Amino acid sequence: MTDTIYALASAPGRAGVAVVRVSGPKAFESLVALTDPLPLPDARVASLRKLKNPVTGGSVDEAVIIRFVAPHSFTGEDVVEYHIHGGRAVLDALTLTLSQMPGHRMAVGGEFTRRGFENGRMDLTAAEAVADLIAAETEAQREQALSQMGGSLSRLYEGWTDRLSKILAHIEADIDFPDEDLPEGIALKMRPGIRQIAFEIHQHINDGRRGEILREGVRIAVVGSPNAGKSSLVNALAQRDVAIVSDIPGTTRDIIEVHLNLGGYPVILADTAGLRPDQIGHTGQAGIEQEGIRRALSYAQSADIVLLLFDGAVLPSLDPHSLKLLDGRTVVYATKADIVRGALPRVRGLEIPAVSVSTGNGMDRLISDLAKRVSNIMGVSDRPHLTRARHREALVQCLESLSRAENAMLPELVAEDLRLGLRSIGRITGRVDVEDLLDIIFRDFCIGK
Repeated sequence: MTDTIYALASAPGRAGVAVVRVSGPKAFESLVALTDPLPLPDARVASLRKLKNPVTGGSVDEAVIIRFVAPHSFTGEDVVEYHIHGGRAVLDALTLTLSQMPGHRMAVGGEFTRRGFENGRMDLTAAEAVADLIAAETEAQREQALSQMGGSLSRLYEGWTDRLSKILAHIEADIDFPDEDLPEGIALKMRPGIRQIAFEIHQHINDGRRGEILREGVRIAVVGSPNAGKSSLVNALAQRDVAIVSDIPGTTRDIIEVHLNLGGYPVILADTAGLRPDQIGHTGQAGIEQEGIRRALSYAQSADIVLLLFDGAVLPSLDPHSLKLLDGRTVVYATKADIVRGALPRVRGLEIPAVSVSTGNGMDRLISDLAKRVSNIMGVSDRPHLTRARHREALVQCLESLSRAENAMLPELVAEDLRLGLRSIGRITGRVDVEDLLDIIFRDFCIGK
């Protein structure tokens, strides 16, 4: 990290203000060169300065400068932020000037956050949360990212690390210093502690994938027979034309996804092909429709919620292919409420509610029902949730190691499996330091008394 890096830190495009961030050992040198003969501004104090190109002598801009002295910055290095006017020409002039400074180069994607991690300003879970916060589109996503960036996951994992490290330190001391005045059967006495940590990790893993679903979005599959009004309803919920609507059966052939904010939660709503697998062949256009139906069924099987629609124009008859998809994830509605005649049929002993895209009747109830389902999936918890598959994989490996440690007969095997478990957790946060064990050993035991 000997290079000084720079990049646009605000959104690209014309704006009132653009922010260019410079980080590295020569960040202050280039600031002096751009603002000579004025001295460096005070740290963390906004200062108005005229910028010039020291090579050509030409003016660049008049900007607000904020200086951050290492290690008290986002990257842990010396950092300068240039708050310039947001025109394209101004930005080009400043970046050209910085490119002419010795030891300066344009940053690559994520490099500022990576330097923050490498300089100990954050662990990997916090670094991931920075990306999540930037990408957050709903209130729930923003809250989860802020919590994780604030260290909620890190504190949980480091708590397990500290407890496992103490257990390992006791066992290591028993192995390496058998002649010292240490309690008998240390390895056996450590097993309840190992078992408790394994139980907590198991509970953390089996959280219904809430954190991952919140990051990626709750998947809702809209399924039903051809011409049941799926595409029209998807367009109505999206409030724009994302799917082609036609009276011709089989118009929708592929999965069409649209991202929505439903009750503060991110939702991926998917329009699918109409279900009629026993009415079509396997070649030509029919074969294409068959593939669309296969994809629809596959998506419905993996979706978090299934919105099952029945064609209100043909009620009280119910499509048998759609009925096969009824399970605990299903929300059932009849479409075309404006033309439904007579009593609505019952499913699971309850009358099917009706909705009309044309008149809007029933839309508020449908949105409310879907929002309740989404809220139930996300649940309420005061503990942080897993947010990435790599966290889950590492914790599963840790559990396997702890299970072996709990059942191992020799203290040497217990110690090795505990080390493997610690390494698995360390891969999540990016912090694996075996030297910490020595600190615990010499703090907790009077060795060589």
